[in-house]
Amino acid sequence: MKAFIVTVFLCLLNWSGLLHADTPKPSMGPVIENFGPYLPVPEPGFATPMDQSLKAVFDVAQSPEPGEPSRYLETPARYLNMHAGSGVSKDNLRAAVVIHGKATRDLLTDEAFQKRFGMDNPNRALVEALIAADVEVILCGQSAAFGGYDKSELLPGVKLALSAMTALVGLQNQGYRLIAF
Repeated sequence: MKAFIVTVFLCLLNWSGLLHADTPKPSMGPVIENFGPYLPVPEPGFATPMDQSLKAVFDVAQSPEPGEPSRYLETPARYLNMHAGSGVSKDNLRAAVVIHGKATRDLLTDEAFQKRFGMDNPNRALVEALIAADVEVILCGQSAAFGGYDKSELLPGVKLALSAMTALVGLQNQGYRLIAF
């Protein structure tokens, strides 16, 4: 899975003309080792705030077709890795991801995903890695209820909220900044 994601990332860079012979290879880690590839940016014109708290909440409602890994779920891993890899203290980094809509299925156990889609959840390892890195993974209770998903079908560590709206407002009230793609 890791090799596939890095290969796709490199192909996209090469296709877009951004990858040159002197372009460094994407880095993984140091926060989440197998996900979240990023490239260094030498001498950026906008300074990275090294001594500030960088708290981000990612609003994720989109999901690829079942069986495909979610690039939207990989974004919080990239956020943590690129900042820590660029010298921001891990103590200054916080991330949360609020899941709703089609992305709800990305938080299912392999058994529940298998039952609905006939295959294992391709995002299970990424979600587990995010949770292990202290990323809050929060599911909209409304999306879960309307989609017929039971709490017992969710990956361990996923938190259920009343709604995505409730979680997004609550996290922003705690100083998290919204990142929506």
